Amino acid sequence: MYSGKAVRLNALENGITELVLDLNGSSVNKLNQQTLMELEAVVERLHQPSNAVTGLLIRSAKPAFVVGADVTEFTGKFQQSDSELLTWVQSVHSLFCSIENLPFPTVSMINGLALGGGFELALCTDYRVMADSAKVGFPEVNLGICPGWGGTVRLSRLISIDTALTWLVTGKPQAANTALQLGVVDRIAPLETCRDSAISLLNDAGSNYQEKRLHKRAPVVKNTSWDNDFSAFVDSYSSKLDPNYPAATEIINTVKSHVSLPFEQALDTEAQAFVRLAKGDAAQALVGLFINEQQMKKAAKHWLKQAKPVAKGAVLGAGIMGGGVAYQSAVSGVPIVMKDIREDALTLGCDTAAHLLDKLVKKGRLAVQDKQHILDSITPTLHYEGFRDVDVVVEAVVENAQVKTSVLADVEAYIAPDAVLASNTSTISIDWLAQGLKRPEQFCGMHFFNPVHLMPLVEVIRGRHTNDQTITRTVAYAAAMGKLPIVVNDCPGFLVNRVLFPYFNGFNRLLAQGVDFERIDRVMEAFGWPMGPAYLADVIGLDTMVHADQVLQKGFPDRMTHDGEPVIEALLASGALGQKNGRGFYEYESGAGGGRNKTASSTVRHIINERLQASDEVSDEEIVDRLMIPLCTESIRCLEDGIVTSAAEVDMGLIAGLGFPRFRGGALRYVDSIGLQAFAKKIEKYHQHGALYHVTDGLRKRIESGSTYY
Repeated sequence: MYSGKAVRLNALENGITELVLDLNGSSVNKLNQQTLMELEAVVERLHQPSNAVTGLLIRSAKPAFVVGADVTEFTGKFQQSDSELLTWVQSVHSLFCSIENLPFPTVSMINGLALGGGFELALCTDYRVMADSAKVGFPEVNLGICPGWGGTVRLSRLISIDTALTWLVTGKPQAANTALQLGVVDRIAPLETCRDSAISLLNDAGSNYQEKRLHKRAPVVKNTSWDNDFSAFVDSYSSKLDPNYPAATEIINTVKSHVSLPFEQALDTEAQAFVRLAKGDAAQALVGLFINEQQMKKAAKHWLKQAKPVAKGAVLGAGIMGGGVAYQSAVSGVPIVMKDIREDALTLGCDTAAHLLDKLVKKGRLAVQDKQHILDSITPTLHYEGFRDVDVVVEAVVENAQVKTSVLADVEAYIAPDAVLASNTSTISIDWLAQGLKRPEQFCGMHFFNPVHLMPLVEVIRGRHTNDQTITRTVAYAAAMGKLPIVVNDCPGFLVNRVLFPYFNGFNRLLAQGVDFERIDRVMEAFGWPMGPAYLADVIGLDTMVHADQVLQKGFPDRMTHDGEPVIEALLASGALGQKNGRGFYEYESGAGGGRNKTASSTVRHIINERLQASDEVSDEEIVDRLMIPLCTESIRCLEDGIVTSAAEVDMGLIAGLGFPRFRGGALRYVDSIGLQAFAKKIEKYHQHGALYHVTDGLRKRIESGSTYY
């Protein structure tokens, strides 16, 4: 009947026709322009009175139904004018309404994920049969947008307002049983019988499908129950609304405004909301991040294709980082040997893993019987027995160059000739650490971030001698642990810390100018950081901060040195370590519920007053500029120096490793949003503050050529 690049139409028995979604060259179905164009052609054919179709089954030939729109096409679409973008959205509305108005019953067979536009397509049909393992949902809020193809309208008329809003503003996929109980789907069945169940439903539909359509399109009558449902939802969710992420608020207001309107007007209301969000900065950044993440996964797959799977790992050191690596490896299904020189350290490492597993059990994400199996896959040892069998050894001892080189040279004698040796160092040069090794080509950096089980990034650092086989296996190990690996070239601080410490350099200069650290924290948190620089320094630990800062100063003396002793060094000299001992920029005391209360330290204010170089009036905008310019210009230098190969890697590193504000998209996307020429003018405004506030040659060239980072 029809066979295209994304859609097939097959005739079945009793006049039933099957529309099969099967996008060529893709592992999943996406509603890209090709698919939408073919769907339109097929639906037009199905509307012809000459055909003898009595029912339509829509199903997928892929493991998922449809994972949504093709987000890679959003970048171009979102650059269109408001009217052009609105016309595009309304054209898809017309297509979906045309499916909804076919002169015979329709059913979607949801065999796997049906997300975003895929779920909207399924909602257009009269019936939905869902595999018991499948999930449906609207994740658009995570991209800074709302469903734009009728999702907010159809869902809010199909189920209660508060439940529909919960699905829409949380973006969480929903299980089959939940969808059935709420009436979102009509039947659930084991995957192997789903198709038969859907065909049976079509054969039995008769004229009942007309009532289903009327119910789904009917406006909701506003009454006391409606008002109560809506008010209860807003009251419960209002504390979670963030003005930096406007999609959730827009979704709530859109549903409120269209739920009692006639169907076509409601669709127009949703389309206009979609356009407003799509043209906003948050959507541009979040869609860009999604595309960046896909690029990173694609890059990791490139390495993984060449890699031998890691069957067993080892970690040296059972401290915070070593114990975290051991836990993450074991919980991801890769057995690991954990070595330390102290029995009590090994006990602590195992206890920490058990505590984290207990949390998973409590949340229902791990069966009790699986906890012991995971713990049994961590082998604590004081010796090197078993190291001959491991594929990757991660050294995670104290961040001291001499200690690390000694340990690395020691363990190299006990591992297999083809095993990879990696150092979990945050700043120390991989080339320097490789000097005492017999096989430097099988050595690299593997920089995890603390806490290991929560932080998604792993920097895989290539030294001068590191070969591709070493990188592929290390990337494979990081990916097996569920991490986002980014391959970076060796330099002081690598990518993340090299970029972070210019930010702290700017912070220290503001302190020396008399700007209060609590105010700086408030301003930067309002900018979008999860915590300001003073609080972040306490969390990292002032000893770690000083060590890393000194490495960066030594590595880049032309721009990363300070004018006088930094406040953090003076604080450390006074015995303050940050949260490690409850004293830093803030003083910490145990609070209710196991939390920590913090109050500004009077010691810090005294230290700052002793070093006060000036006391100029500084605006909030200047505080942001003085910290963000060094961070962004160093990010630009990392790209120019070839530490990473793309702007996407820079930005994903900062998002995943530092908590850079997601709604700003990363340092280089932030620069693009300001405009390169405007950003260069900002830099020049603060030129007197040193080399961290100088425009790079590469930035000047981009300005001259009119190019951007994305």
